[in-house]
Amino acid sequence: MSANLTRALILVDVQNDFCEGGSLAVAGGAEVARRISAHVLSHGDEYAAIVATADWHDNPGAHFAEDPDYINTWPAHCRIGTDGALVHPAAEAAFEQVEAVFRKGHHSAAYSGFEGFTTEGDSRVALADWLRDRAIEQVDVVGIATDHCVRATALDAAEEGFETTVLLNMTAGVARETTDAAIAAMRDAEIELIGQPLIS
Repeated sequence: MSANLTRALILVDVQNDFCEGGSLAVAGGAEVARRISAHVLSHGDEYAAIVATADWHDNPGAHFAEDPDYINTWPAHCRIGTDGALVHPAAEAAFEQVEAVFRKGHHSAAYSGFEGFTTEGDSRVALADWLRDRAIEQVDVVGIATDHCVRATALDAAEEGFETTVLLNMTAGVARETTDAAIAAMRDAEIELIGQPLIS
């Protein structure tokens, strides 16, 4: 199938710390990484662009806590320069087709990929601007975690005016209650939802 010249794929935070063995592991994270690679290998040429987001924390303040509540505060994760911030090995095949990585959360929580930036020459470019510069109108969102960064990225994509689809079978949620709430919020925002997320 030829590329849809207005559709992009956004890979959200497929990083070691969010997969099994990481400091903030989400059950099913490694399987999501594997499924994303398989999807990109099979369907990558159907997208006009493939991009990724990444938590990229230096000192995000109260986002990190020694006694986290796993709602607003979390164990330290995806610190710049650590293995935990790197792409999970099972997603490396997908990342061979990624054109740009939008890093977020240097000094903040930054759940949404639309808070991230990539570098082009001497400029920092935000995700929404990058997509618009390439005449993207529709986005498919996948990644980790369904109930946090995937939700926030999808909601912001819809708010920015992109026709948004979340391929839930390529997402993993932290908990059933928050994942159900995220799905309801995305549905209310008229985001198309396909499949079911992995949840422990």
